[in-house]
Amino acid sequence: MAVPFQMQPFSCAIDTRGMFSPWIGNTITRHKHLYGIAKGNYFYTCGFSPMVIFDNHMHLQERGDFINAIQGFMKYGGTHLNFCPYTRVGAIAKEKSYMGCYEEGLKLAEYAMQKTGVTIFVTCGPYPVDYLKLRDIMGRKDAVALMKKGMEEAQHLCMEKKAIAIGEIGRPHFKVDEEAWRDSNEILEYGMVLAREADVPVVIHMEGATPTNMKELVEMARKAGLPKEKVIKHYSPPLIRPEENHGIFPSVIASESNIRESLKKGLRFMLETDYLDDVRRPGAVLALHTIPKKLQKLLQQEEITDDEMIVINKENPETVYGIALD
Repeated sequence: MAVPFQMQPFSCAIDTRGMFSPWIGNTITRHKHLYGIAKGNYFYTCGFSPMVIFDNHMHLQERGDFINAIQGFMKYGGTHLNFCPYTRVGAIAKEKSYMGCYEEGLKLAEYAMQKTGVTIFVTCGPYPVDYLKLRDIMGRKDAVALMKKGMEEAQHLCMEKKAIAIGEIGRPHFKVDEEAWRDSNEILEYGMVLAREADVPVVIHMEGATPTNMKELVEMARKAGLPKEKVIKHYSPPLIRPEENHGIFPSVIASESNIRESLKKGLRFMLETDYLDDVRRPGAVLALHTIPKKLQKLLQQEEITDDEMIVINKENPETVYGIALD
């Protein structure tokens, strides 16, 4: 993996056009924070090392935009990705295992890091909607057993430090029959128990987040013995305040309005694009360059500070996942 170039300290600012401008013999005193700028492949805080810019949930496909998308992320200053590999139900049913899909994802991540120099972490787990398809193929009992096996295989990779979380797991994001709902919750609770044993988080896929179902997740985690801080709600709206998320950690979908609203409420959140890398839906859910591009804009407009960016992009992921972002 490429080692980020270290800038030598000097005083600098961004002029009104957003250009990089060294200040000779002066420091900036009229603002409480120093400006930063995306320059080359890294987002710099002036006078310091490259800043970490982290996308907490995204996907990649070899047949998608793939390397080009990552290079776009880096162009605006992105440095770290949390990649959730896709699962393939046909192969999973045939092999009676999720491990093949997980290993494909790990290889894809390694190849992308070698090609681009970006840092990629992997989160893996049995996708909740897989249950419905597997139930159609092999029946309810075997579908539940295979989903639980997928949880165990994901836990194994976490314990080997090849993955940093079990996810995205949970339940379908649309209405399902009562049997599917009960089974999905049972599978999710099993995944939480395994996450507790491995001391890793779970990344939750489910219906739209509300204070009510966040409280439900807290109770499920309590029964499993998993700290609620280790439960990450993927594709979250800005449920930042304690009374909104009840201790669940929100991974906020990084629209500009969501970022702004989140910042008004606090700093206990991460950002994600849920980028799909699907050539049929270019830029969906959000383009991979969204987070560094939006943060650069907000930084230049003085709507976010360097310190706030460090909390969101570095300190929060390091605390939740137990990783080091350098």
